[in-house]
Amino acid sequence: QVQLVESGGDLVQPGGSLRLSCAASRIIFSIYAMGWYRQAPGKQRELVAAITPGGSTNYVDSVKGRFTISRDNAKNTVYLQMNSLKPEDTAVYYCNAAWGLGSYWGQGTQVTVSS
Repeated sequence: QVQLVESGGDLVQPGGSLRLSCAASRIIFSIYAMGWYRQAPGKQRELVAAITPGGSTNYVDSVKGRFTISRDNAKNTVYLQMNSLKPEDTAVYYCNAAWGLGSYWGQGTQVTVSS
């Protein structure tokens, strides 16, 4: 079965940086649109950033200019580089792979931004 495994979450001070990784297995990674979502306590899950198979990207307004999504099809991995982190970025971050009617989720990785 499809597996998405996130890593890279941590406790970081405001203004700091983190890079999240999501390694995929048992899918033809290159044809999937990949996304990073986040869910903070008491809030709905929201799309943070997405990248198409062709490499086009989009971001939620609150992270534009601070976060960068990228993919390495040779490694079946998608990344989220997060800079200038703010306390409001604190959430569990989830990786998603989508193609046609198929959609898969990872287990999530905790990002906490606090001094």
